Amino acid sequence: MKQSTCYLLLLGFIVLVVSGCGDFLSQSDPTSFTDQNYYTQPAHAEAAVNAIYEDLRAVRGGGFGGAPWLMTEFQTGLANTELGQATNSLDIRALDNSADNGYGQTYWNSHYRGIANANEALANIPDIPQMDGVNQNRLLGEARFLRAYYYYNLVRLFGDVPLILEPVGLNSELLEPERTSAAEVYDAIVEDLMWVEQNSGLTFNDESGRVTMGAVKTLLSSVYLTMAGYPLEGGEQYYQLARDKASEVMDSGEYHLFDNYADLHSYDTENSGEHIFMVQFNREIIDHNGLQYVTLPYNQDISLFSAETGGIFAQEEFVDSYEQGDKRTEEKQFYYREFSKVSDRETPINLGGWYLYKFFDQEANTATAVSGLNWPLFRYAEVLLIYAEAENEVSGPTLSAHEAVNKIRRRAEVPELSGLSQADFREAVWKEKWHELSYENKTWFDMVRLRRAYNVETGEFENYVGHTFVYGPTLSERELLFPIPATERRNNENLTQNPGY
Repeated sequence: MKQSTCYLLLLGFIVLVVSGCGDFLSQSDPTSFTDQNYYTQPAHAEAAVNAIYEDLRAVRGGGFGGAPWLMTEFQTGLANTELGQATNSLDIRALDNSADNGYGQTYWNSHYRGIANANEALANIPDIPQMDGVNQNRLLGEARFLRAYYYYNLVRLFGDVPLILEPVGLNSELLEPERTSAAEVYDAIVEDLMWVEQNSGLTFNDESGRVTMGAVKTLLSSVYLTMAGYPLEGGEQYYQLARDKASEVMDSGEYHLFDNYADLHSYDTENSGEHIFMVQFNREIIDHNGLQYVTLPYNQDISLFSAETGGIFAQEEFVDSYEQGDKRTEEKQFYYREFSKVSDRETPINLGGWYLYKFFDQEANTATAVSGLNWPLFRYAEVLLIYAEAENEVSGPTLSAHEAVNKIRRRAEVPELSGLSQADFREAVWKEKWHELSYENKTWFDMVRLRRAYNVETGEFENYVGHTFVYGPTLSERELLFPIPATERRNNENLTQNPGY
C-alpha cells in the first residue's frame, strides 16, 4: 500500500480515530468511532487534536537502526557514532546520502500525517454542536501551531514542499500535489501562528505539556529569524520581527534559565522553568522514548537497558572547541566520559569518548530501565540567543543584546562578552548557540540559514559550501537540503528532486 503524501493526507481521519480521547498521551478503543459519528461532540475535538501531537514523537527514539532525529546532527560534521549497522546515519555522516534514506522518509511521512490530522481538526471542530467557544479556540490554536511546526521542519529539510491546508478526499486534485515554493510555505506558517496569537486565548505558560502562547511566540521568533537568512534573505525586517517576538517571551517573566544543567534532564522540571515546549512521554503510558538507547556508549554495560547502541556521541574536537573552564564541558554537565558499570557502581571507567549527558536519565539507567523523559524542542536559552542575534542585526551590539547572551555565559562560568563590534558579536552569538544548543537538532538548521559552518580547529566561521569536516568529507551545495524521499517520487510524478540527488 502506498505511503505517499497523498495517502497520508487522505487517511488523516483514520489516524486520529485510533489516537484516542481523554488523556493527553493515552490510547483508547477506536471501535465506537466512525466517519459518520465522529466530530459530533466536544470530546472528539480533544481526541482529534491529541492525535496531532503524536507525530512529534515519530522521529524520536532510537535503537540499533539509529533514529531519524540523528539526520540533522550527522550533517553538521560534529557528531560521531559507534553504530556500524545504522547505515542511514553513516551515509549522512559521510555526506553520501541518497533519496532512499529511511530517516528522511520518516520525517516526511510523520509530518504529513500530523498535517493531515491538523487539517481534519481545523475543518471539522468549528461545526461541532454545543462546544464551548473558549475550548474550541484553544484546540484550533493548538492544531494550527502543530501544523505550522510540521511545515517549518519540512520546508527547512526539503525546501519546496507540497502545501496542503485542507482535508484531502478521493476526488481531490491534491492527491498528487506539486511542490510549493518555500516562500509560500513560510507565509502559511506565519499566518497560522499569527492566528493562534490573536484568536486562541492560550495561556502563556503551564505545565501540561500542551501548546502555550510562550511556545507560539518562541516558534514565531525562530521562523522570523530563519526568514531573515537563507533561502528567503528577508533581512532586517525579519530580524526585527524575530527580536520583537523573542522579547515578548523574555518580558513575560514566565521562563528562566535553570541554575543547574541537571535540571535540563530532570523529571521534576519538565514543562517548566527553561523548558518552553517539549515532546511528551510518560513511563506509565508510553514505555520509553528510545533516547537513552541511542545516546548510551556502545555495549559498555553502564546501563540497565539491554540496548546500548552508541548511536551518537560528540565529536571530540567539538568539545575541545569550548572555552577553557566552560562548565558545560565539565564531567556530567553537557557531556560525560566516565561512568560505572552495572556490576560495580563504585568504580567509574573511562568510556573513551564524550557522550551526551544533557539527555541522560539517571533513574532509568541505574534503577528502572524505563525512561519517560520528555524531549526538549524549545527552551529559554534559545530565545535569549535569538534575541541577541536579531537585536545585533537591527541595532548593533546593544547592552540588552549583550545581557541576553551573558546570562547563558554566566551560567557556564565563562567571561562575559563586552565591547565587541557588530561583526565580532555576531560570531560570538553564533558560537554560543553552537555550544549551548548542541545536539538538540538546532545546529544544522542554523548552518543552512547562515550559510556558515564552524571550524572547530580554528574557532572561526567559514562558508558552508566547501567546509571540510574534521574527519574528511566536504559540504557541497547539495547538502543545503535533504533529498525528497524516493518513495514519494515513485508514487507522485509531480514531485521533482532536489539538486544533486
